[in-house]
Amino acid sequence: MFSLDFTGKVVLVTGASRGIGKVIAQSFAAANATVIGTATSQSGADSISEYLAGKGCGLVLNALAPETFEDFVTQVEEKAGGKVDILVNNAGITRDGLFMKMKDEDWNAVISCNLTAVAKLSQLFMRGMMRKRAGRIINITSVVGEMGNFGQCNYAAAKAGLIGFTKSLARELGARNITVNCIAPGFIESDMTSALNDEIKEGYLKNIPLGAFGQGQDIADATLFLASDGAKYITGTTLDVNGGLYM
Repeated sequence: MFSLDFTGKVVLVTGASRGIGKVIAQSFAAANATVIGTATSQSGADSISEYLAGKGCGLVLNALAPETFEDFVTQVEEKAGGKVDILVNNAGITRDGLFMKMKDEDWNAVISCNLTAVAKLSQLFMRGMMRKRAGRIINITSVVGEMGNFGQCNYAAAKAGLIGFTKSLARELGARNITVNCIAPGFIESDMTSALNDEIKEGYLKNIPLGAFGQGQDIADATLFLASDGAKYITGTTLDVNGGLYM
């Protein structure tokens, strides 16, 4: 048996002001971790601090400004009172469109936020983990990175790249007792899915063997598992949480 009690652990969740990231951050806080969540604006960071209710705080992070990352690491450690034990790279953006018409800035922004920023943040925070000889890095990729999707060449490329990055980093950090894994969400229920009409929803659902959209909590539960002692012998893998959409 293993416990999902993270007392004494410092967890950083990027993109935690809403959606999957918010549920992940709330779940770690409920499991007694000290949680730092990031948002792109001060109002977003304030909302994170509010829902964490003393179990951590929100900080502003611009994933498209890597020159600020070194100072951000210092800020996180000061706020948390220690080094980060568990890094959850969740923040991401989309700039969808047909590739033949895709602008360079849309390609570059998605690659920079969804892949390059993840790599740089991992590089910076893993230093503390290496000194401790313990740690968890969990990257939120996407089913789109495994199966592709119409109009999302940039997003699919970034998310597929994240899977390859994860496998390679896992090989480098295994000797230091640091695991590196991906979680690939499928179609997760959100404000976006609730706005779809019934016909479109049925079109999506017919391709999901379990016949339902996922919930943010499904991804949070998988994240807490990979961060736990119960997953200490799992590294370099991609955990698909998609209802069977991709196998």
